[in-house]
Amino acid sequence: MAKHLINSIYRATEGEGVFVGRPQIFVRYQGCNIGCLNCDSKDTWDFSPESAQDLESVLAQVHTEGFNGAIKNVSITGGDPLHPSHVPHVLSLVKALKEKGYYLNLEAAGTRVVDEIFDLVDYISFDFKTPSTGVKTPLKNISKMIAQYPGKFQVKSVIADNRDFTATLEAFKTLEAEGHGMPFPWVLTPCYNTEEEFPMERFVSVMKWNEENGGLFRVIGQQHKWIFGPDKKQV
Repeated sequence: MAKHLINSIYRATEGEGVFVGRPQIFVRYQGCNIGCLNCDSKDTWDFSPESAQDLESVLAQVHTEGFNGAIKNVSITGGDPLHPSHVPHVLSLVKALKEKGYYLNLEAAGTRVVDEIFDLVDYISFDFKTPSTGVKTPLKNISKMIAQYPGKFQVKSVIADNRDFTATLEAFKTLEAEGHGMPFPWVLTPCYNTEEEFPMERFVSVMKWNEENGGLFRVIGQQHKWIFGPDKKQV
């Protein structure tokens, strides 16, 4: 039987993006080769065979963590749940959870659009990678999201400095110039690195840059890091 590589399954209140404050179950896949320089979950990078679980085990943990099904919101994250080796397993999990009435959010790195999964989930949190990550998001991927999934996704950008903000603003204006409009929320997340004191100056700067440029974005910090610190896992 096919196995899912799972880093962890846990209950927590969402700490970032448009669902901030919503209790949900996180299913975090193990394995990612994207390599963001400022990743705060590098423990999820290795494709560790010892993390393998069958679908029934994953479903049982989701049920238990959600107070025996009382919580019906699930976020599928990673790692990279859209790595080609994960896709068949994520697809089987999505189908099983939808049959059980769960609302599914998928955390997507922005490096690929996987229609067979995106068609089934309820919402997609889609990254636009900024220069500080060392990774580039093809704008054609966001264009495709706009065309195929209007109203069903958010775009999230981690902002470490003005270079990151400028790159995000330029991407926004490029997409806008294509005539798409912006049928989705674009969220700026001020970077809060592991082992870092709360970066108050960075937060203030990101809000100021956004305001000075017409307030095109929503600035939403990582609430879970404010509360538990930037190094705490499974919160």
